[in-house]
Amino acid sequence: MNIFQIIREHLEAGSRGVLATVISRSGSAPRDVGAKMYIDETGRSFGTVGGGLLERHVQEEAAGKMSEDRASIFHMRMDSRTVAEQGMLCGGNVDVLLEPVGQAHRPLYARLAELERKGGMAVVVTALATGVFTKTLIEEGLVITGDPIDEGSAAGHLGLFGERRPVIVGEGRFIVEPLFDRTRLYVFGAGHVSQYIARMANMVDFNVVVIDDRTEYANAERFPEAAEIVVGDFVEAFDSLSFTGREFIVIVTRGHSHDADVLRAALSRNARYVGMIGSRRKVQIIFDLMRESGYSDEVVSRVYAPIGLSIRAETPQEIAVSIVGQLIQIRAE
Repeated sequence: MNIFQIIREHLEAGSRGVLATVISRSGSAPRDVGAKMYIDETGRSFGTVGGGLLERHVQEEAAGKMSEDRASIFHMRMDSRTVAEQGMLCGGNVDVLLEPVGQAHRPLYARLAELERKGGMAVVVTALATGVFTKTLIEEGLVITGDPIDEGSAAGHLGLFGERRPVIVGEGRFIVEPLFDRTRLYVFGAGHVSQYIARMANMVDFNVVVIDDRTEYANAERFPEAAEIVVGDFVEAFDSLSFTGREFIVIVTRGHSHDADVLRAALSRNARYVGMIGSRRKVQIIFDLMRESGYSDEVVSRVYAPIGLSIRAETPQEIAVSIVGQLIQIRAE
């Protein structure tokens, strides 16, 4: 879910709301730092900061701040007594940044939505409980969107990108939040299984790119959740894809020969995960082809094939669940 795209659409419709972001946590609090939830002026929420008692309190706090023009930090302390009384599964402490979302920062959220899809080095600087609420997006090259900021401060804030977590600076006056890249997932093949993979993977914060050589299959109508759709030859498409070592590749094309071609190209790239659909017999045949192409047993053995978790999946939906489950598992390692 691209929370910034949701905010962008709400602002374009003339709405406003409150953005909640987990900025710190300890103990067994349910969601990690960076989790976001947007609450609009009707009380509807999008995304999650953890569910249960925490989420309800955040929604209540947000409702009371709809008309305010300042950001604040909501502290939630879930001690053992609270956990027991509420029948909760998770305890711990959580700090949540609550900030107004209004028309003044519409261009900033539009740019954030774009960066969420494409990735990039950037930080967001939000003023905490000051007389005038300010919010600034700073990108690589000191490109500024939102409220103005001097170049020296912008450079210093951008330097905090490497912290990989929100940082409170300026004697508690500002919070600097690095904009993390969502894990890029390249799905080769645009069939029925791919549709469910794209939908589920997007829901769990993968940045999905679908590749196929058929426009009637690879299009926005069939893949509304995809950040990008590449139509063209499977192997040639690799030249337009970026690889940093963090990318995931899922191979679910319409035939063995295409699968083999994609796998051969994938093995020469630096990717974190490569998975290929198919029966054990098909996988063995393609693996033998890879060895004949010069790839070592060590390289071939890194491929997850047959792809997915072993849950006896049969339908396209079940197969997608098993595949996305494995992607989550590997991403968390």
